[in-house]
Amino acid sequence: SLNFYKKNRTGDLMNRISEDVGRVRMYIGPAIMYSINTVTLFVIALIFMFNEAPMLTLYTIIPLPILSIIIYQLSKEIHKRSTAVQVYLSKLSAFTQEAFSGVSVIKAYGIEPKVSSEFEALSQGSKEKQLSLTRVQAWFFPMMILLIGLSNLLVIYVGGMQYINGEIESLGTIAEFIIYVNMLTWPVATVGWVTSIVQQAEASQKRINEFLLVEPEIVNTTQEHTTIGGKIEFKDVTFVYEDTGIKALDDVNFTLEKGKTLAIIGKTGSGKSTVLDLIGRLYDTSQGNVLIDDKPIKSLNLTDLRNAIGYVPQDAFLFSDTIKNNIMFGKEDAQEEDVIEAAKNAQVHKNIIKFAKGYETILGERGITLSGGQKQRVSIARAIIKNPEILLFDDCLSAVDTETEEKILKTLKKISKDKTTVIVSHRVSSVKNADQILVLDNGKIIQQGTHQQLINQDGYYKSLYLKQLSEKEMG
Repeated sequence: SLNFYKKNRTGDLMNRISEDVGRVRMYIGPAIMYSINTVTLFVIALIFMFNEAPMLTLYTIIPLPILSIIIYQLSKEIHKRSTAVQVYLSKLSAFTQEAFSGVSVIKAYGIEPKVSSEFEALSQGSKEKQLSLTRVQAWFFPMMILLIGLSNLLVIYVGGMQYINGEIESLGTIAEFIIYVNMLTWPVATVGWVTSIVQQAEASQKRINEFLLVEPEIVNTTQEHTTIGGKIEFKDVTFVYEDTGIKALDDVNFTLEKGKTLAIIGKTGSGKSTVLDLIGRLYDTSQGNVLIDDKPIKSLNLTDLRNAIGYVPQDAFLFSDTIKNNIMFGKEDAQEEDVIEAAKNAQVHKNIIKFAKGYETILGERGITLSGGQKQRVSIARAIIKNPEILLFDDCLSAVDTETEEKILKTLKKISKDKTTVIVSHRVSSVKNADQILVLDNGKIIQQGTHQQLINQDGYYKSLYLKQLSEKEMG
């Protein structure tokens, strides 16, 4: 659900997807294969050694229990330090991602030295944790070689004594055992390497499982196809944001018939956008019910519901792709003429054709190539081309000038003639032609009616209308 992404930082998610998954992959691939190779070689070598000289073999493998104890102790320490390293890498990834995304704000406020200092502190902490892990890992190979060397000494000493005492027939047996012991050098050393990989993979898998074990809050309750007509009803709806405890909506009731337009206006933080989120079922209500076509929204096929909605957010998000593909995002099988028609209806076609590559222009990250108003209009075109039953506009004309706004609204009125439309706005000019207008304040409906009804009664809507009217006249 959307709540999951609000609780977790993007950089942390990316780190778990890349770094942690990569470490688990190393365990599933090389670690398992080398382990099989090591065990096979050990078993075969020991069988030959026992057949040749059982007592000498027993003396030769004396260091192995010591090796097991050392590996066990070092493994515990590696696991602990690997976890600390991964936590720091997540912090570093999250910080870096936010710094790159907000580079314009950082430069505008002139806080590059502060950000660099914070990055340096995180990098230093990450380096220290990594060095701490490396110091422990560095003990493995020397300990392996030391124990192999000890085995060689035991072979020479014990084998020599057995030869003198006539317990073995030939010095060739000693040479053979030395070859066997050295043959086992790499497998023994591999034990340390594999153990290190396993411990790091265990730490990473634990972090991955933290997400895999999270139960989705929004689930599709039916696989049956649902036809969406467009009627929307809120019955005693209350919604509280889990992460902040803020009550965004408080006992909201309204009915919007199919093909009608509802406008929602109010102060910042009054709960306007939350209404749209609940219609799209990005969240479920805390209390009360949202009904679509007189059916509880939870009983509808979630995919069908969202396919029937064209949503234009306030903060228009565009992908690092062509303008054409960004518009087609809502309808992959759209033809080029459909794209152009949608762009014309959104009053952005003239802007697009001014680019050297037109609709094939590649946008920068988050659509940075375009202005705020152009991004909003491309986002509107994306919703229009989808030809949905329900259109949701979340203050999507805030960065558009008044003249362009009037053109877009005129076109939208024609397009949404048979569609259910919900418009959220701060401007009276954007909502005045709606069939029904809700005025929200602190999550409650304080006024309700048509534009004409609301300007004839004292209240927030009338005062906002008069204020914006005087600003327009002064402008």
